[in-house]
Parts: sequence; structure tokens; C-alpha cells
Amino acid sequence: MRAVWLLLLTTVLFAVPGAASAASGGPKAADIRMKKAYRFEQAGWTYVHLEGSPQDIGYQHGYLLSAEIADALAAIKLFDTHQTQLDWEFFRTTAKVVLWPHIDSEYQKELEGIASGARAKGVAVDVYDIVALNAFEEVPDYYVPWLNKQNKSTKNPNLKAPGNCSAFIATGSMTKDHQIVIAHNNWTSYLAGERWVIIFDIQPEHGNRILMDGFPGVITSDDDFGINSAGIMVTETTITQFEGWDPNGKPEFMRSRKALQYAGSIDDYVRIIKEGNNGGYANDWLIGDRRTNEIAYLELGLKNTPLWRTKDGYFVSSNFPRDPKLISEETSGFDPNDASSSPNARHARWEELMKDYKGKIDVRVAERFLGDHADSFEKTASEKPRPNERSLCGHVDNSPRGIKEWDWLPYNPGGSVQGKATDSDMAERMTFIARAGHPCGEDFLAYEFLEQHPEFAWQKPLLRDMRSGPWTIFKSGQKKSGD
Repeated sequence: MRAVWLLLLTTVLFAVPGAASAASGGPKAADIRMKKAYRFEQAGWTYVHLEGSPQDIGYQHGYLLSAEIADALAAIKLFDTHQTQLDWEFFRTTAKVVLWPHIDSEYQKELEGIASGARAKGVAVDVYDIVALNAFEEVPDYYVPWLNKQNKSTKNPNLKAPGNCSAFIATGSMTKDHQIVIAHNNWTSYLAGERWVIIFDIQPEHGNRILMDGFPGVITSDDDFGINSAGIMVTETTITQFEGWDPNGKPEFMRSRKALQYAGSIDDYVRIIKEGNNGGYANDWLIGDRRTNEIAYLELGLKNTPLWRTKDGYFVSSNFPRDPKLISEETSGFDPNDASSSPNARHARWEELMKDYKGKIDVRVAERFLGDHADSFEKTASEKPRPNERSLCGHVDNSPRGIKEWDWLPYNPGGSVQGKATDSDMAERMTFIARAGHPCGEDFLAYEFLEQHPEFAWQKPLLRDMRSGPWTIFKSGQKKSGD
């Protein structure tokens, strides 16, 4: 493994795209680029408006979120190097050699702009740090396991693609007003999740306007909840235990951003997200079109990409692959019959809720779903069941089992870290509702957790409290908190 990436390191030139042009831009150039951009804080979130050319959008992003990018980059470096036992230079080299050549020019310019804007505020980064940050989901969990297999490496950690998030989309007779309702809570490590609190309002030079949640320095939502001005509503959950990578494919973080920016229909979204599919960050995509009231479920493997659609029904998702062929050919033994596993237990709970709330589902009901603590395997029926890895609102830090399918240890500090929901009417107004922290409203307190679980002390330098804020409405074009 070390020999492979050292060879890559010594066979490429380390010129950083955009460094010279960024250095030549003085204060006046920066002022012009920043004229239409702004940020504000509300309810635990940072709202950022970005507007203009790819270079301008990137520069605004890097400049306005420079402190958050430096902090997020430190957290991702700590987590990814610990999990893979590879140093950050490996990730930078992968960004340059494996990913950069397959990124469309529009998004190369935006990534260069992010690095340039952050540097203008004193953050020591270059574009390959930013690309590696954008790929923090797909490189350690998809590319590295694939590379280990290519090298027949036995000395590396047993890395598995995780299965993060709980989500649903419903329409027709399932919902209160017979239009689309979509909702999602992001499951990840608390180390990353407590930083996953950006609301991006992006008005690009070309394509659709976007409103999405996101991570500092990343050009896509990455937990993938977003709406666009053409009426598309999307989210996803990760396919548990997925295996596969195409080194000639396009990075997932770029394809997902491009699809949300340019799709005007479900067919558009499917086509764009599949174009150049590299297998990285393989997800089950929930897609809605508010103009037609149709919803779809795309299971995006590398070799298998089945699509289901309906104008009257629902799709639920909690990291369980549903296509038998994909399970057999592209997972490392996912067992759909293990009712005790987190993905399957949450799947069962989703089905219970869809049955119980048929014809009643709206955004307020969706909020309750995202904060649900029931354990369908142990059939917890008390008023306040203790949340764990099987509840839709995940609290794996409470679980003595952890999640074996993802190699999450007992009491792993991870789970649901925020929630979002919207419906067709809200999406038409480019609006959604979001809650920072656990969607149930409970807080995670880092000091108390680390006192009880010193096995996670390696996270102590950067793990912090994750406090839940209120459900809060955000809209495209919002100027300040409370607008």
C-alpha cells in the first residue's frame, strides 16, 4: 500500500492549480467577488449565500467559512488518518492523481476558489486539501478498501462502507395534502456531524438555484438533502457494506452537486448522477418532482442501478439495499433477514410508521419521525424508550452492541446529527425546515461521554458538545436570522 502511493507521489508534479491567480488578486478583486455573498447564524446553523461564477462562488465559500473550513479539515484529518492508518499526504495525492482529472472544469474552478478564499483569510490550504475534504466520504470508505484489495494488502484496517442516515419520501394518498413530503436525518460520527451545520443558498451563473444543508468546504450537501428552483427534491441514505470503485469514474461529490444544479426532472437527475459513476459513496437516492408529484428511488450501485417510481405511494430508506442482485454482487454479505441490525430494524420501523400514518403525513409528522426512538427489534413500547443504533434517531453512543455491519464499536460516538424536511409547497418557495443536533432534541455532551468511554480519547482534541437547536425554517434568499 505504502509503495503504491509513494509511487504516485513521486510521479506527479505538485503544482497547485489556481495558486498564482489567487496570489495576484488584490483586496479590490476580493471585494468585487464578495459583493453579493453573506452569512449569518441561526439556531445552531450557519446560513451562507453564494452567487455568481464558479470561481466567485468558490471564493465566497472559502472566505466566508474560512474558520469553519480550518476546523472541519482538522476534524476530518484526525478521523480519516486514524481510521485508515494512512497520513494526510495519501489523501492529498489521491485527490490530485485519482480525483482531480475526472472533475468537470466548472467544479475545478469552484474548488480552486474555495482554497483561494480560505487562504485570503489566513488558512493554510491548497486545492488538494479541499478536494480531499470533499471526498471525505468516498476515499476512506470506498477507494481505500478497493485499493487494498488490488494490492492484496492484509496489514490495513478492515474498512467497510458505512450505512448512515434515515429518510423517506411520500406522495399521493400517503400524505395529508396528496403532495410530496420528504425528510432525512444525517447519521455520522459526532466528530463530523457537530460541524455539519451549514445551510447553503447557491445562485450559480448556470443551472438551477440550490438550497441545501452541507459541510464546510464541500461543494455538495454530502448528506444530500436539497431542493432546486426547477422543482427537484432529493435526499439519500448510504448502502451498507457496499464494495466497488471505478478509478476512471467521476467523484460522487461532483456528480451529486451537478445533478442538483442542472436537473429539471427525475430523469435528468438519474442521468446526471449516473454519468461517470465511480461507485464512491454508493447511495439509495430518494427523488421527487414537485411539478409532477412523482417520486423515485434510485439504488445507485456501480454495476446495478435499479429505479422505482410512483405518483401514489412512498419510499423509505435506512441503509438497507433492496435489490437482490445488488446485494449479491456488490455488498460484502449484507443480510436483509437480520432483524437485529440497524438498517433492517429501522426499515421495519419505517414500514410501521407509513402504515400508521397513511394519509396523515406532513412536515410536522416528518419531524416526529426523524426524532423517533422506537426499537422495532426489541419492541420498546414505553413512552420514552432509550434511543440506540436501531432507532430512526440514532444514538449509537448508547449502544453496547455498536453496529457490526459498519465496524462501529460499542458506544461509538455517532448517530443522527441533524434533521431536515420539506414538502411540495415549501419547495416551490425554496424553503425547508431543519434542526441542528439530534432531531429528538437531546444533547450530546463530549466531556461526560469521554469520561465514561476513554477508548475514544483519541477524539478528545476535537470532539465537542453537540447541542440540539429548535426546528427552524430556512429559505432561499433569506437575509438574516428570523427573516
